[in-house]
Formats: sequence, structure tokens, C-alpha cells
Amino acid sequence: MVKEIIVGAHYGLKDWLAQRITAAVMAVYTLLVAVLLLGQERLTYESWRGFMAGGFMRFLTFLFVVSLIWHVWVGVRDIWMDYVKPTGVRLALHTLTLLALVGCLGWAVSIIWRL
Repeated sequence: MVKEIIVGAHYGLKDWLAQRITAAVMAVYTLLVAVLLLGQERLTYESWRGFMAGGFMRFLTFLFVVSLIWHVWVGVRDIWMDYVKPTGVRLALHTLTLLALVGCLGWAVSIIWRL
């Protein structure tokens, strides 16, 4: 008798949906920023700071960064799960990836609120 080994995290639809939603958020933000910046006569630090001074743009930028971090996490996690077979190595890579992404999120937040 042959036993069928079932493996995998079975994230499926949840991750597929997360990838699509985060991609849409990032695309809309990118288009919005492009349109707003192309409307600027001259792009300087002062104009950029004025552009980001409003709480609305800071919130949208924060939403973009969170979407980017989540999008990257889902993609890289799937790569580790698909191609790294030793469990200990995979766990170490998951942990390092998560720590790096949390660090990037913290750094981005500190930059956004410093403007």
C-alpha cells in the first residue's frame, strides 16, 4: 500500500487575492504620484516636501509601503516553500526574510514621518 504524502501550506486563494490587491494598490499609487508629480513645474526638495506634507499623501504612501512589503513577503515565502526542501534552512530563510521586511517597513515609516 502506497501512502500519499500531502504537503504544503494550502494558502491558495488567500495569497492569490493578497497578491492581486497589493499589486492594484501599488499600481494606483504609482499612477497617482506620477500624475501629481508631472503636474509640477519644477521638482525640488521643497516641492516634494510640500507634496508629502499633507496627511493624506503620507497615509497613501504608508499604504503603498505596507502593500509592497506584504506583496514581497507572499512572493518570497512561496519561493522558499517551493525550492528550499530542508525544513531548517527554509525556516531560517523565512525568519531572515521576515526580519528584513519588518526592518524595511520601520525604515520607510521613519522616512515618511520625517518629511
